[in-house]
Amino acid sequence: MILLASAATTAVVLPIATAQPSPDGVAAAPLAGQATAVPAQPLVSGLPDFTRLVEQVGPAVVKIDTTMGGRSAARGAQSPDDAFPGDEQIPEIFRRFFGPGFQMPGPGGQGPAPRGRAMGTGFLISEDGYVLTNHHVIDRADEVKVTLSNLREYTAKVVGSDERSDVALLKIDGKGLPVLRTANGSAVKPGQWAVAIGSPFGLEQSVTAGIVSAVGRSNPYANQQYVPFIQTDVAINQGNSGGPLLNTAGEVIGINSQIFSNSGGYMGVSFAIPIDVAMNVVEQLKQTGRVQRGQLGVQFQATGITSEQARGFGLPDTLGALVSEVVPGSPAEKAGIEPGDVIRSADGVAIRQPSDLPPIVGNKVPGTKMRIGVFREGRERTFDVTLSELDDSAVAGGPAPRPGAPSNGGGTGANVLGLATQDLTDAQRRQLGLDAREGVGIARVEGLAAREAGLAPGDVILRVGRTPVGSAAALERELRSVELGETVMLLVRSRAGGSRFVAITPGEE
Repeated sequence: MILLASAATTAVVLPIATAQPSPDGVAAAPLAGQATAVPAQPLVSGLPDFTRLVEQVGPAVVKIDTTMGGRSAARGAQSPDDAFPGDEQIPEIFRRFFGPGFQMPGPGGQGPAPRGRAMGTGFLISEDGYVLTNHHVIDRADEVKVTLSNLREYTAKVVGSDERSDVALLKIDGKGLPVLRTANGSAVKPGQWAVAIGSPFGLEQSVTAGIVSAVGRSNPYANQQYVPFIQTDVAINQGNSGGPLLNTAGEVIGINSQIFSNSGGYMGVSFAIPIDVAMNVVEQLKQTGRVQRGQLGVQFQATGITSEQARGFGLPDTLGALVSEVVPGSPAEKAGIEPGDVIRSADGVAIRQPSDLPPIVGNKVPGTKMRIGVFREGRERTFDVTLSELDDSAVAGGPAPRPGAPSNGGGTGANVLGLATQDLTDAQRRQLGLDAREGVGIARVEGLAAREAGLAPGDVILRVGRTPVGSAAALERELRSVELGETVMLLVRSRAGGSRFVAITPGEE
């Protein structure tokens, strides 16, 4: 018999459960509610057991608490970067997680933000105290505290932080600290097991597991085009941000960052920043305190190439990134890349969709030489490009001023595309940043095909196929040979800003 002490320290005598012999001498199973003397064998075998992994890597995972002081800041509508659970303004959005008690600025987005707290997760990458986490976990923090698994607390210094990749590097004073190993990012494949350790809702050292659902995912809701996210079904909630995503060897394959949610909570779709992208940022933050990215100097259609556009350009398929603008003086222009080119490869890596290109270019340092493969006029060509440093002000395709109403001179009636066009004035061209031989204003849209393509008065046609047009008469000359049912490609500067190729097939209506 054994003695158990209750909370009230009263001794209770309980018998040890033993198997009672049956009349035929065979030991019978213990009664329900009685413990067996020997642990039972698992009824299910072949399932993964993560206990050893967690025991070995858990001590290197830390909890992060930040304190935000009152600050005066005028804020407009929240961007996806600011979204947090309970934010119902945008349904089904990538959400980044702050902890309970985090407070946004006062009503209307104006005035000082009340003092608040946020929480997240991080992990040690060096024995002397370098810690990786998310930028949004420590953004705007006045004080950052790091708590180890043994509950020892440190005040951390922010070495550097990069909003574009959502990676931050912290430093605490320590020696001989436990460290996580990093994996080969290119080896991550859909279907493999993945494990997350973090502090959801402040519950530190919580473990969840699942599989990698996809790799190379893009985030259309935030300025993170340089991050090819790892998608998983690992349960991630507020407080998990910045924690490690691990493979079955206990190596870090990513940093848990966001979920895609309609409610603000986990719904089976989680996203992590690939560890190779994060470590590239870490090295630059250590060396210079900032991150430099390569720039090609092109704007392409983020929605990808449609079958109609592929037909209009004579492409064999819809793969690649269709160039709609080239920044003057950029590496792309110097190398000979033009609007209408379709980028199909970068340094030998196939570009299947537009979102494949920015991470390849942006994660290279300025001055890197790249070979860009494009499809032009029925055949593949290659261009050698030396990347410049990313400059947001020089990125093509940013919002452009509206041209206003076209001038009264040089107008035409509706053409085969159902477009009535007019010449632009010199003032309108200057406003749009066009030279004297660029641009034809759309005055009316009468054709069904043109309307369905999204064209409207105020848009400006820059090219027909690869040929620039600078007047209504020049546009009409290019369209004379177009027959009903033939697809025409127009490069259009939208009235809302930015350029795109539009495929129109007259007569389909």
